Amino acid sequence: QVRVVESGGGSVQAGGSLTLSCRPTGDFFSVLTMAWHRPAPGKQRELVASINTRRSANYADSVRGRFTISRDNAKNAVSLELNSLKPEETAVYYCYARIRQNDYKEKDYWGQGTQVTVSS
Repeated sequence: QVRVVESGGGSVQAGGSLTLSCRPTGDFFSVLTMAWHRPAPGKQRELVASINTRRSANYADSVRGRFTISRDNAKNAVSLELNSLKPEETAVYYCYARIRQNDYKEKDYWGQGTQVTVSS
C-alpha cells in the first residue's frame, strides 16, 4: 500500500523559514509529479508548488521567489523550503504525489498534512 509521508513544519515568527519534506512509501513503479498544496479561501486546496521528474518547478504567484521546491529522484523525495513566511500562510500543508503503480496505471496520493504556524 502506498502512503505519502510528510515531515517538517512547525511554528515560526513572521519572516522566518521552515522546510517541509515528503516521500511516498510502499510498492510502486515510479513517482511522477510531486507537489504541495494548502487550503485557500473558496477552494478546497490551492497549489503552492509542484515539480516534475525533470525537476521543472511551478509556483503559485503568492510564493514565487520565497518558496523553493526540490526533489531527489533517487529517494523519491520532495522538499519545500519556505522563506519570508507571513502570518496568513499559517495552514496545514499537504503533499501530493502522482504515482505510477506496478501495473503502470497512475494514481494520485495525498499525505495527512503538516501544520505550519506563522506568528506575527
